[in-house]
Amino acid sequence: MQPTTTTTINMFTQGVFKAYAGVLERNIEDLNTMKQVIKRDIPSTSDQPQRLPNLPRGDLLERSNDYIDICVQLYEASITGNWQAAKLILDKRPELVRFAITENFDTTLHVATSAQETKITENFVENLVNLMDIQDLQLQNKNFNTAFCLAAAAGNIKMVEIMMKKNRSLMTIPGSKGMMPLHMSALFGKYETIKYLYDASNNLTIDGWTPENRCWILHRCVQGDFFDIAVRIVKHHPELAKNGIVLGLLAQKPDAFNGAEKISLRTRIRNSICGITEKIDGDVLELLRIIWTSTIIRMPKTEVDEILRGPPDSIHDPDTEIQSSSNILFVAAEMGNTRFVIEILRTYPDLIWKVNDDNHTVFHIAVMHRHQGIYNLLYEIGAMKDMITPLKDKNGNNMLHLVGKTSVKMRAQTTEASLLMQRELLWFKEIEKMMPPYLRERKNNDGQTPYELFSEQNKDIVSQGLKWMKDSMVVATLIVTVAFAVAFTVPGGYDQEYGIPIYIHGRSFLVFVIADAISLFSSSTSLLVFLSILTSRHGQQDFMYSLPRKLMIGLATLFISVAAMMVTFSASFFVLYHKGLKWIPILITTFSTMPVIIFAVLQFPLLVDMFRSMYDSRYLFKPKKPMLYNTNPRF
Repeated sequence: MQPTTTTTINMFTQGVFKAYAGVLERNIEDLNTMKQVIKRDIPSTSDQPQRLPNLPRGDLLERSNDYIDICVQLYEASITGNWQAAKLILDKRPELVRFAITENFDTTLHVATSAQETKITENFVENLVNLMDIQDLQLQNKNFNTAFCLAAAAGNIKMVEIMMKKNRSLMTIPGSKGMMPLHMSALFGKYETIKYLYDASNNLTIDGWTPENRCWILHRCVQGDFFDIAVRIVKHHPELAKNGIVLGLLAQKPDAFNGAEKISLRTRIRNSICGITEKIDGDVLELLRIIWTSTIIRMPKTEVDEILRGPPDSIHDPDTEIQSSSNILFVAAEMGNTRFVIEILRTYPDLIWKVNDDNHTVFHIAVMHRHQGIYNLLYEIGAMKDMITPLKDKNGNNMLHLVGKTSVKMRAQTTEASLLMQRELLWFKEIEKMMPPYLRERKNNDGQTPYELFSEQNKDIVSQGLKWMKDSMVVATLIVTVAFAVAFTVPGGYDQEYGIPIYIHGRSFLVFVIADAISLFSSSTSLLVFLSILTSRHGQQDFMYSLPRKLMIGLATLFISVAAMMVTFSASFFVLYHKGLKWIPILITTFSTMPVIIFAVLQFPLLVDMFRSMYDSRYLFKPKKPMLYNTNPRF
């Protein structure tokens, strides 16, 4: 009996061990599978060595008493620049300059260099740096940032200079995400710090600089409009000039090129007066010409087409993924970057025939977004324009259809509805003259002619202007009522025997009467003009010149009525206080000019728009001065 029991127990034990061994084998297989996944998804340490920050000591963070008594006190002193409070602590324990005082392992210097730069905080940093060794300045927080990196990112140029005098190698120590301190300055747009660090880096040739992070700096400088530094970069590193991303960024900056034009004009005037001959183009134009020339000269034509029309060209940036547009030239046309388009077309004239995915040329896009500067280039390419304007897009729309669609840009720039309608009509009539007659009534894929599309898109514009006119009518009506009542309620009253005003012979009373009459007549005129606009039924042709003229008259007379009403109000006090207390009417007159000035300032932009709509619209197209091919030298 006993052997049988023993045998049974042995068999049971062996079964348990076999089952357990099977489980272990499956677990081992699962672990091996996980290892393979990890090896596949995460690069090995031999390929990407793990970077460890040079952390300060964290002893103070481990004890709550030290954190409250030391860390908090040093933090507050660093932020406020209170060197006396910090000195009391550091005199007792000088080694604390290399201790972390925050959970992110920031030292006292980290916190101080992140504060707003003032004379007090500069003095604090200078005194603190004098207590530190060269190695202490190289301590990093958990984000790999040295105090120098934080100062560069904040644009604290004086603090940067103080630390640079102590340890120049700080500019070569990368911070968060591998960014150099110069890149951090460029990332946050700190121009003075960028310029200082670029000069100190010997044009990005010291240790730590690679072609990749030089590209980062170039892109950030272009994004931040620091074109002078970007020009220096591409001149010292010509290999970076062949860069589609920079072209894409420049294409999206029409304001930068417009600013360059203004600077060039001022420089041109100054040079002509002083007899100086020097380069008059702005840095942005010089950068564009360097990049574009390098692209044209060093690349095959097919690669140039890929940059202008091909897939996005991207580069890994430690902060973001920067991409150039897939259609650089068309983006420039959409943004209204006229000078960019001109510079590209001068060297590459065949681009006028290029179309995007919707079969639009740059001129079609310019019409869609109402950029007359680019559209006017059609007048400089001769008879070729007659082959470009008839092109249809994938929806069967020709250029006249495209101008029939109301532009979002035009709606945003023009606040008054009738002025918007007038400008839209000017564009429609201009494109209509440009189109061949047989295409003016051509229907698109939706069965609409250009005129039908224009009428449908703009049918609500007039109704949008009714509210503005009604508000103006209310103001004019109130002024009419007040001016009419004042005419029979003169200051000082009337003589009871003869019924004439008591101060009828005074000069101030004469000013009062004349100003009141002007206010009444001008406000009545303004009211009638606005009323005629509301009650009349205007056709689309009336929006060209009739309505803008009426609006200008109504607004001008309304302003005159407001000014005359203030003169009437002031003159009445001169009538009453002409024999004493003259300071009262003088003071009141001074304050009465405020409403007139405010009204003039607020309504001046609208008055300018009206004037341009009436008299400047004839110069909107067909500029007298050629833009594409002029006397300016090429590259």
